[in-house]
Amino acid sequence: MRTGVKRALKALGGVVAGTVAVGVVYAMVQTSRFDASLEKVYDVPVPDVVASKDPAVIERGKHLATAVTGCTSHACHGTDFGGGAVTPMGPLGTLAAPNLTSASLGAAYSDGEFARAIRHGIKKDGRSVRLMPSQEMGWLPDDDIVALVSYLRSVPPVERENQPMTVKTLGKILDRQDKIVFDVARRIDHTKIETPPAPAATAEYGAFLTRACTGCHGEHLSGGRLPGSPPSIPTPLNLTPDGSGLKDWTFDDFEKLMRTGVRKNGKTLDPFMPIESWRNFDDVEMHAIWAYLRTVPPVLLGSR
Repeated sequence: MRTGVKRALKALGGVVAGTVAVGVVYAMVQTSRFDASLEKVYDVPVPDVVASKDPAVIERGKHLATAVTGCTSHACHGTDFGGGAVTPMGPLGTLAAPNLTSASLGAAYSDGEFARAIRHGIKKDGRSVRLMPSQEMGWLPDDDIVALVSYLRSVPPVERENQPMTVKTLGKILDRQDKIVFDVARRIDHTKIETPPAPAATAEYGAFLTRACTGCHGEHLSGGRLPGSPPSIPTPLNLTPDGSGLKDWTFDDFEKLMRTGVRKNGKTLDPFMPIESWRNFDDVEMHAIWAYLRTVPPVLLGSR
């Protein structure tokens, strides 16, 4: 009997050891692929873009930065473009967006290089940006990209050092599994330039605007815990018309949430949600987003 138990335990130990070995090899392969992808130099030319000094163009760029793209949220580049807050993401890594003003990267990048980063997720050196959601905002028309660059060029320089962004092993693996996006440029078809509809309070236009929600709420907008995130990161809510989401909500409920950060049940949203940006959507954009959210299939919370 004792011999049989020993044999069983030995066999079990072998299975566990084999499983661990396979897991280690898998992790090594995925991290290697992630690192190699980040080193890829993309053959995407720098567009011929020149920032405008027209006040109307700059004002449009300000709206895009502070609302549509969320560039000036606390977790991104900050209200002054001097770099946002450092966000520890546990086993995923540490998030920190850089200073884009003329006191930092703004001095190194040309207008065209900024435009390429926005649309294609490609840095000055031709490699992919990390985390910056170009896949969610690259649809912006040429005029809007010029406006965004123009506004960026108009902000005062900010003397603030850039904080390092790190992507740990789990973050790299989840990126390769397409469960979270750190390696941005590989997600973009660089040969295709989308043509969005003109701004209007329609679901068609809202579909483009709502891409900014998918990074946290998932492809299906059903929310659920961000893969690999620590307990300190709140669980994104379900935005679909499911019972676990916005089924019984009205536009007024939704607008109150977006403008004030207060949910229908009276609870306040966690500061992780960049309400300081989303409250700046204009009435057309707000109605367009709501119109689109009412068209998506109802999905249970957590289906992402």
